[in-house]
Amino acid sequence: MTAPLVVAIPSKGRLQKDSAALFARAGLEVAQQGAERSYRGVIAGIDDVEIAFLSAPEIAREIGAGAVHLGITGRDQVEESVPDFATRTDLVLPLGFGHCDVVVAVPEAWIDVVTMEDLDDVAAGFRPRHGRRLTVATKYITITRRFFAGHGIADYRIVESLGATEGAPATGAADLIVDITSTGATLRDNGLKILADGVILKSEAHLVASRDADWGAGQLVALQTMLGRLAPKRSFRALLGRLGKPAG
Repeated sequence: MTAPLVVAIPSKGRLQKDSAALFARAGLEVAQQGAERSYRGVIAGIDDVEIAFLSAPEIAREIGAGAVHLGITGRDQVEESVPDFATRTDLVLPLGFGHCDVVVAVPEAWIDVVTMEDLDDVAAGFRPRHGRRLTVATKYITITRRFFAGHGIADYRIVESLGATEGAPATGAADLIVDITSTGATLRDNGLKILADGVILKSEAHLVASRDADWGAGQLVALQTMLGRLAPKRSFRALLGRLGKPAG
């Protein structure tokens, strides 16, 4: 029996609703299997496809591990969770929803800090003045480190955020944050401002393929059928060729 094409889609929240609407518009009826709260499903009319209902961060991790062939998740999740994401994944199709920016935000009271260069100056002088390193609260540890390194900022410490990141400076848990925002309103409500060159990534939901998954002929046929429904005017020949080659 041919192993199925495993497609991970969000299990809850706005991404789940938008993903369901996307599939419905393409005539792809997603149905859960078994109990009402089952985390597995199928697509009616397309054989050899198995749906896995997961959270957006889980989808990115499973794509990175090669445990699923395809998934819907934010680009921010892919870049954060998948090492060497550019060579291990394919951002197949931007989906037009789930928009957010990953940004560097500092207290509005830091009137002289407007750019990343200004922040570098603050970081360099922070330890002599305060006896500790500058602290950054974030859930985006990989993305933050890469971006800060690109701006030559090294003397800081990351505080992993487990809750509402935007509140960290007000509570004294961190000096500034790296977080996602859609409108910036929540940041402003918490007395924060985005640096002029502090937009790290403009993200949206993508259909993402794992190059590390086991791609056989059956999975490629099922993928081609799905893509033909989702984006009938686009050619995916190059993608299918890449995925048809052994990983590595």
